[in-house]
Amino acid sequence: MAPNSVAVTMEKPDSFSLLEINGSDQSSLPDNKRKSISPKQFSWFILLKAHRVVSVLSWLFSSVRKRIAFSSKHINEEEDPKSRGKQMYRFIKACLVISIVALSIEIVAHYKKWNLDLMNRPSWEVRGLVEWSYMSWLSFRSDYIAPIVTTLSKFCTVLFLIQSLDRLVLCLGCFWIKFKKIEPKLKDDELDLEDASKFPMVLIQIPMCNEREVYEQSIGAASQLDWPKDRILIQVLDDSDDPNLQLLIEEEVSVWAEKGVNIIYRHRLIRTGYKAGNLKSAMTCDYVKDYEFVAIFDADFTPNPDFLKKTIPHFKRNLELGLVQARWSFVNKDENLLTRLQNINLCFHFEVEQQVSGVFLNFFGFNGTAGVWRIKALEESGGWLERTTVEDMDIAVRAHLNGWKFIYLNDVEVTCELPESYEAYKKQQHRWHSGPMQLFRLCLPSIIKSKISIGKKANLIFLFFLLRKLILPFYSLTLFCIILPLTMFIPEAELPLWIICYVPIFISLLNILPSPKSFPFLIPYLLFENTMSITKFNAMISGLFQLGSAYEWVVTKKTGRSSESDLLAFSEKEEKLHRRNSESGLELLSKLKEQEMKHAEQETEKESIGGLMRSNSKMKKRNMVFKKELGLAFLLLTAAARSFLSAHGLHFYFLLFQGLSFLVVGLDLIGEQIN
Repeated sequence: MAPNSVAVTMEKPDSFSLLEINGSDQSSLPDNKRKSISPKQFSWFILLKAHRVVSVLSWLFSSVRKRIAFSSKHINEEEDPKSRGKQMYRFIKACLVISIVALSIEIVAHYKKWNLDLMNRPSWEVRGLVEWSYMSWLSFRSDYIAPIVTTLSKFCTVLFLIQSLDRLVLCLGCFWIKFKKIEPKLKDDELDLEDASKFPMVLIQIPMCNEREVYEQSIGAASQLDWPKDRILIQVLDDSDDPNLQLLIEEEVSVWAEKGVNIIYRHRLIRTGYKAGNLKSAMTCDYVKDYEFVAIFDADFTPNPDFLKKTIPHFKRNLELGLVQARWSFVNKDENLLTRLQNINLCFHFEVEQQVSGVFLNFFGFNGTAGVWRIKALEESGGWLERTTVEDMDIAVRAHLNGWKFIYLNDVEVTCELPESYEAYKKQQHRWHSGPMQLFRLCLPSIIKSKISIGKKANLIFLFFLLRKLILPFYSLTLFCIILPLTMFIPEAELPLWIICYVPIFISLLNILPSPKSFPFLIPYLLFENTMSITKFNAMISGLFQLGSAYEWVVTKKTGRSSESDLLAFSEKEEKLHRRNSESGLELLSKLKEQEMKHAEQETEKESIGGLMRSNSKMKKRNMVFKKELGLAFLLLTAAARSFLSAHGLHFYFLLFQGLSFLVVGLDLIGEQIN
């Protein structure tokens, strides 16, 4: 008898004994391991276990039903009726239904022990239609389905290993940079700080759109940059569609203008092309020809006063340099679990990907903000184009094809904030992964025809676009969220442990090295990356095939969190603003306050359910429901139940916790909620 089996010994017609065997020698078991129960007691034991399972499942489904009822008004807000994920959701539902049916059959087969002896019995010994059907299914599964799943899993595994190798090479490159202390350095005579007339002319652009929470801090930080006042001009490029907010921003600009800051407010009447259209329109002004460089800061970015003195000097004597990019740092990285996990990803991006690409290739994707461009490089590369939602990556690729070089400064940081709600993060990631595929379609002919070296062409096509923008979300979803649960019902195609556990943990360790304080979040990070794969995969498909949501731009929701230094600066500014006791200013403030109170009351009334409202006047926070994530959660939990029947060990735990992570995200229980 095989180890870890169960022997059933009949002692009387109305009772039987269960002996747990841990080895081939039954006589080695002590007598106190022998238990004797009646069939009725055994039935009650099984019913009790089944009752507990049903109770947990009923509670789970009840929670989901309540959440869906609560969010019925908002559940479709994140779905694009044209294309965003409808086919994907139907596919997930079909897989879920099939898995539930398969699990029900496997439970029956498990308790009847068909899996143990049915395939070894001759066909004439098979009794009943159900046994015969199950045996036919096993034979069909082994001969036809398993080879297909095995081939697909091998293909995805190869992609997974290639991408893992890329991560390893990037980390080795980063270690080499640290070991050799390779970094862009300035010579003492790069900038004459004594003679202000030798400072180049710099244009500062702050594009914004309905940035009510952060417009003050961004304008204030740009206005305090340490640069000669006559050698700098700040453009506040406002695309807001709220007249009240426009008045607030214009008032803020006038406050700094009265302090002697060279700053102007610019609002477009025809707001097309999103951020690219805003920047393109600003560059058409006649006075732009007087400026040599342009620094761009999004509305939630607050540069230090010495930002220009640390970036502009790199352009001197390096006429081929087109871009200097600074690193992002985050004021709210420890706010909640969602921001901590985002911080891990972005630290790896800036510390490893950007730095290695900048040192060894003189090229990386422009991050859209916290960077300084040579205006000549922008003009010769075609300027800002409105053809994609990643205008920053677009101009970077075109500048690279025109021979311009880039420098990344890892020691120059610009503070900003991370999305604190999953809804905002999800929309941001959709834009970040849809745009590159859309750009790849447009840029591929130009890359092939360009005069750059074959190595640079290969880097752009295979590493920059395909490997890091297409392959990563593809294998993350298919291998770990589709194929893995599928193999639980097709054991012939079961994935080895090194694919499920060892290699992913090793790669996650590499990703977490730039932020060592995040080490306790290693496992949540691994699970969350797989959870985000469905959003990234859906965005990648929509961008690659030009579906309805490919050209969608949603401004990332901000909270307006600031560092202590920012708060001190803004408190001083606020005090100065209150001293302006002009009648028009007071009327403006009172009017805006009334408008905000009315807006808050309307939102609270819309989001209240059954006439129940909170006693205070604050807007009620709401949870979203993300259907695709919920569908995958139940698919993975169903596969975990099947894995439990087969005692798969690590397979079961991975599926269980991955399913729970999808459930948490699907019910919007990670991060802050939306007002």
